[in-house]
Amino acid sequence: MSSEHNDSGRRSTMRDVATMAGVGIATVSRVVNGKPVTPDLAERVTRAAEQLGYRQDLTASSLRRADRRTHTLGLVLEDAANPFSAALHRAVEDAAAEHGMLLLAGSTDEDPVRERGLLKTFTARRVDGLIVVPTGQNDTDLDAARRAGTPVVCVDRRTTAPQVDTVTVDNRAGVRAAVQRLHEAGHRRIAFLGDLRSIWTAQERYTGFVEGLATVGCVLHPSLVRRGLHGAEAAQAATHDLLALAHAPTALISGQNLLTIGARRTLQELQLQRRVALIGFDDLSLADLLEPGISVIAQDHAAIGKEAASLLFERLEGEGGPARHRVLPTRYLARGSGELPAPEDR
Repeated sequence: MSSEHNDSGRRSTMRDVATMAGVGIATVSRVVNGKPVTPDLAERVTRAAEQLGYRQDLTASSLRRADRRTHTLGLVLEDAANPFSAALHRAVEDAAAEHGMLLLAGSTDEDPVRERGLLKTFTARRVDGLIVVPTGQNDTDLDAARRAGTPVVCVDRRTTAPQVDTVTVDNRAGVRAAVQRLHEAGHRRIAFLGDLRSIWTAQERYTGFVEGLATVGCVLHPSLVRRGLHGAEAAQAATHDLLALAHAPTALISGQNLLTIGARRTLQELQLQRRVALIGFDDLSLADLLEPGISVIAQDHAAIGKEAASLLFERLEGEGGPARHRVLPTRYLARGSGELPAPEDR
């Protein structure tokens, strides 16, 4: 137990409160934990605690309960500023609040060292469970947290860690459907912008792109593929390079929301947003207000967060068994940019 510092500069303790109130430590413990005592004792303890500035250490007191729960969850995101991460954070926060849980969150920025630090920090604070968007490079750390008794659920990306549940969307199917739509609009030179190769979703979405081209009988042109991009500026530069080719693409598929922003910026700089088709993976704020609006392969962030929290709470309630993988569908939102016909058909 600890509190604010007293006049000596030392943190006031439960023993200090007991001494000032003239009662035993057990009586102070009963008062601060809301257990019944006589009104006189309650008043003496409360007055002493206020004078000393004593504050109960909720983490320590929670660990003394029979279930040893801290009623906190840890959420490890890729980047809290990213629209996807922000929406996921809110969905998990709402689910946690429904169960009386406090949510602690941090960002990895795709840095495995930072991810390891967050995992260690959250487990040291004895969070009851972890929901993680993994970098894909610290599966042993995820397994270590689980073996130490902290249930772990991964979202957005798969993990090889045993007995770690995951919630993802059907990335391949979403991109395959996007290729099909562009092909139906007459496009044959379709480019792909992909995130870092180490990211599981980036690999899945590129695989869906390759499968989609094969399904419609389109040739995969290596010159129209740009992978390993991270952030809007990288996508902006890559799109400039693609459109400068002698045989430039007539359509683009972006594998991540920030990459979509970069691609659209370039299209607008070159005044090609009505000539080059664009479909992005994951929705964007205000994407429907542009002209043309940005067509996207949308994910249901609320459903992802709710499903991840549901799996985690089931583990906290004693659910055993092997790892579970829940796959949610994507949804295509047609807004004009992905439905532009190929130039030769206009």
